[in-house]
Amino acid sequence: APGHTKRDLLSLHNLTIAEFSALLDLAEDVKQHPESFRGLLAGRTLALIFEKPSLRTRVTFEVGMVQLGGHPIYLAPADIALGKREAVKDVARNLARWVDAVTVRTFAHHILEEMAAEANIPIINALSDLLHPLQAMADLLTLRELKGGLRGLRLAYVGDGNNVANALAQAAAKTGMHLTIASPRGYEPAASVFMQARADALPSGAQISVVQEPADAVTGADAVYTDVWTSMGQELEARDRQKRFAGYQVNAVLMALARPDAVFMHCLPAHRGDEVTDEVLDGPRSVVLEQAENRLHVAKAVLLALMGYPRN
Repeated sequence: APGHTKRDLLSLHNLTIAEFSALLDLAEDVKQHPESFRGLLAGRTLALIFEKPSLRTRVTFEVGMVQLGGHPIYLAPADIALGKREAVKDVARNLARWVDAVTVRTFAHHILEEMAAEANIPIINALSDLLHPLQAMADLLTLRELKGGLRGLRLAYVGDGNNVANALAQAAAKTGMHLTIASPRGYEPAASVFMQARADALPSGAQISVVQEPADAVTGADAVYTDVWTSMGQELEARDRQKRFAGYQVNAVLMALARPDAVFMHCLPAHRGDEVTDEVLDGPRSVVLEQAENRLHVAKAVLLALMGYPRN
């Protein structure tokens, strides 16, 4: 609409508590009644820029766009090489002339911010080194379905304070969940994101804390979450990280400290035998495939919300 301000999804911090809740509601609605949303984005086109490999994000956005009646265009690292072959602002300004939205998976978070500033169409963060907002939304949708609500729910995150941990802190802050992150010293979540999330948590009643001992986080938890110790781009640190994270494996002994009905979560891909044992990952308490499925419904909700549904 004329005068309409375009919206981006770069960080969950930028959403109000009501907006975050509405997005989860929309994702749930899309999941329960997919036929009601079929064709709502007919004639729309989504560019997918991937500077890093992807299974879940790429497939869910491509499938989601097709199911909504739109058309996805996948751009591999060699197709664009953001900031190398062509300046970020030139890529953003060109794409804005052709497509209706852009999903970007990249390294430095400022690339997303620059694209959002330069393009007059929605930019969606499909993962940066700082944040993974779509994953955290799918995770909370999963927990809401399994546990009936989020306020007061206790989530323990064990391992590297990476982009997933940062996004979970932002998501917990919007919902009144209690998140405890257990990381080795020096591998805690980004201080800027953590302080921001704690400030955001005041109106929702969420409690967000960081500890060093996995047992301190997991004891009495409703859900236990972990991620790889070495993320994309950190391969040279792998051996050092193996040593530092040796005591942070989520196994049957650690899971036994959580509540009897606690679930196990992982954003995938998993390094089996490192951050999680096969016994836990493939066990009856694992909800990793539910999380992965919900990435599709969240992708569709975000596309609908940012690309003009519902129309006023």
